[in-house]
Amino acid sequence: MRILLLAHAFNGLTQRLHGELGVAGHEVSLEYDVSDSVTEEAVALFRPHLIVAPYLRRAIPETVWRHHVCLIVHPGIVGDRGPSALDWAVLDGRKAHAEWGVTVLQAEAEMDGGPIWASENFPMREGKKASLYRIEVTAAAVRAVMTAVERFASGQFVPKRLSEMAAQGRKRPQMKQIDRAIDWQRDDSATVLRKLHAADGFPGVADSLFGEPCHLYDGWAETKLRGGSPGELIGRRETALLRATVDGAVWIGQVKRGRSASIKLPATLAFADHAASLQELSDLSRPDFWKAEGTWQDIAYEEHEGIGTLVFEFYNGAMSTEQCRRLRTAVDWAAARPTRVLVLAGGADFWSNGIHLNVIEAAASPADESWRNIEAIDDLAETLIRMESKLTVAALAGNAGAGGVFLARAADLVWARDGVVLNPHYRNMGNLFGSEYWTYLLPPRVGIDAARAIMKHRLPLSARAAQDCGLIDACLAGDPAGFRSEVAGRARELGRAGDYAARLAAKRQRRILDESAKPLAQYRAEELGEMKRNFYGFDPSYHVARYHFVNKSPHSWTPRHLARHRDLGWKVPP
Repeated sequence: MRILLLAHAFNGLTQRLHGELGVAGHEVSLEYDVSDSVTEEAVALFRPHLIVAPYLRRAIPETVWRHHVCLIVHPGIVGDRGPSALDWAVLDGRKAHAEWGVTVLQAEAEMDGGPIWASENFPMREGKKASLYRIEVTAAAVRAVMTAVERFASGQFVPKRLSEMAAQGRKRPQMKQIDRAIDWQRDDSATVLRKLHAADGFPGVADSLFGEPCHLYDGWAETKLRGGSPGELIGRRETALLRATVDGAVWIGQVKRGRSASIKLPATLAFADHAASLQELSDLSRPDFWKAEGTWQDIAYEEHEGIGTLVFEFYNGAMSTEQCRRLRTAVDWAAARPTRVLVLAGGADFWSNGIHLNVIEAAASPADESWRNIEAIDDLAETLIRMESKLTVAALAGNAGAGGVFLARAADLVWARDGVVLNPHYRNMGNLFGSEYWTYLLPPRVGIDAARAIMKHRLPLSARAAQDCGLIDACLAGDPAGFRSEVAGRARELGRAGDYAARLAAKRQRRILDESAKPLAQYRAEELGEMKRNFYGFDPSYHVARYHFVNKSPHSWTPRHLARHRDLGWKVPP
């Protein structure tokens, strides 16, 4: 079938569906929901058999849904209606909703009121709205959409009205800031975290820090540190600020400063001058500083049965200059531990998305900060490539993009969770050439022609597709807990294997041969020569693309590599 994806943006869910539907044999094209007229034009050009809308912020025009079956993906259980479905579910908490789900329904005049084609539920967990959306909601949505597509293709299925079904959900209004507001004098830590979690990603919680209005994001629990009166800022650690509650404290990781729209930044950077006066709660002088200690830390090390694991939980997978430098220090420290395997676990939602575009945008000289950031992440990649003391594994529980993909590929082995999406290309960010030694790491894995195609076509790869083409080494269990268990088991087997010494020796010999054929320094110089043109050259495409990305500028058109129906050679199907 020809299936048109209609979406506000090419987010993680839309990328998953784009890939899954293609693998299932459907002809898929995508159009950004720019305006009614653009949507109507896309439908006229593509003549889809079915329209699927995985992520919209406004209604599909009546001129389209009256004449075509349009399936809407709603992140709520059957009967739930309204634009803040997941927000309310997170705010209500697990006591109110032991389960949540996704409903696929047909577009009609009443928002979320059309007949239901499929639904999938999942156990609710405590966590950020954005995290739930990326993991549980996305997985359930893919299952539900694929079921709905099969039912539509059969021509036999009759969708049911809500009145015909046993519904648990109900209609809820759009959540407002008054519903999210934190009362620091009354709300306990659990309540504060639910409010922060329910607003994570978008729109944040309207509040104030240091007497200035701002929006708060990225809340984390604190189990040990205490002090200060409710609402008082106690101290800082890495990128986050610790704020007292009536029964403890919570960490605030990200902030948008001021009332007007601004970019989201690490809290200690957004209020750099004020934060400098707070107590620094990190102690880098401790020899075991990197070991997980039950408090918030964006880099944490654990060691079990001869396996070292480095978790680096960087917001949205973005890695600033300082984060890259700290992670490199942690990697060097972990390399000296008496272990055989080092697992680089990344974060739960993202492994890495490369350099930190928001921090770069906020810098006095974005070009200079871009250069510092790419140098720092290259240093980190080189540290992994040159590590001779043990075998390394990049374990991707979450998505990876651009330089993050090749930072992972710098490890000896790359294992990804089934359902993870990889975007191993840079061109979407103003035709960036890219670095992280991709010209050294990618061609030997997939071949020169495939490497050129991957970097040119700018389309996401599922973990399974990445394994098939050789970009990664294994696609493991799809559920996060199963993935962690499988990674731990495989890492133990790797460290205990009888050929461990031989593998380590072969790794060292391969590095010697590669270096003699073409030094790493030459790969880096060539890549950075191209990046220097991107950062400092006459063409401002990278700076323009970065500005629109960090400021979440609405799309004005759909890129041609996504909108197949707008290709110059596209012919209207008969």
